[in-house]
Amino acid sequence: MAGSTLASPSAEPAAGAAVSQVSVSPGRETWRRFRRHRLAMASTVVLALMIIGVVVGPWLWPVAINDIDFSAQLQGPSWSHPFGTDDLGQDILARMMYGGRISLAVGLAAMVVATIVGVLIGAFAGMSRKYADPVLMWVTDLFLSLPQLPLLLLIIYLFREQLKAVFGVEGGVFVLIVIVIGGLRWMPVARLVRAQFLSLREKEFVEAARAQGATKLRQMTRHILPNALGPVIVASTIEVSSAIIAESTLSFLGLGFPPDIPTWGRLLFDAKDQLDTAPHWALFPGAAIFLTVLSINFIGDGLRDALDPRRVI
Repeated sequence: MAGSTLASPSAEPAAGAAVSQVSVSPGRETWRRFRRHRLAMASTVVLALMIIGVVVGPWLWPVAINDIDFSAQLQGPSWSHPFGTDDLGQDILARMMYGGRISLAVGLAAMVVATIVGVLIGAFAGMSRKYADPVLMWVTDLFLSLPQLPLLLLIIYLFREQLKAVFGVEGGVFVLIVIVIGGLRWMPVARLVRAQFLSLREKEFVEAARAQGATKLRQMTRHILPNALGPVIVASTIEVSSAIIAESTLSFLGLGFPPDIPTWGRLLFDAKDQLDTAPHWALFPGAAIFLTVLSINFIGDGLRDALDPRRVI
């Protein structure tokens, strides 16, 4: 038609050309990176199964840990005793599930103690610019130079009876072992936190907070510490495995929990004289300690890779 103009093309972009940007939260990104670490995911499944086993297992396998049956001494694995029996005919599976609760609880509680002490000392040392940093690092180096196993044995030998009188037999030994192990494992966390604080306190966002009048405590708790938690979480996972090994060592040496409380280390101690005739007695608790420590170490590796923004996964 004369005088008519062609219709101009639509200015709106095609639907296929639109680029949608979906914001991903740091938690989801960390989980995505963690899932790509196959050993860490497999270790998480193994550790979760072991935790479920020691928590739910006694209800599924309701065998008393102190039931004595002399007719079933040192029997190998069978349908009636899947993990075999010890020299008193007691079921090893039931005793392992009971002892697993204690061993894992000791590892987690000692990790909490070591992490709290290490974060406090490392944070104050990292924020100090004058006298506190040299003194705190001198104390840290002093504890690092102490022989840990002899010191553990000495402290437990000196204070075990006093704590038993206050908290009971099992509670007193638990409190003592947790405090001693946690009190001698905070130094790596403190040095790591100090290094993070020394690096982060000079960043622009901390300078901005300082310019706005934020106190040192607020700078530590609201700005620096949240950005330093990644390496601390990784170090804490390693402390769990170290605490489990330390508790097992003490129980194996006979200075841990009493003989009637079957922790994994105590089961190994009781089985050491029957390795030729009943190897299953030491094999299963040893395998439990090995799998737990290995799984925690691989989970720590996965968290290290997932929380490191410089690493491409």
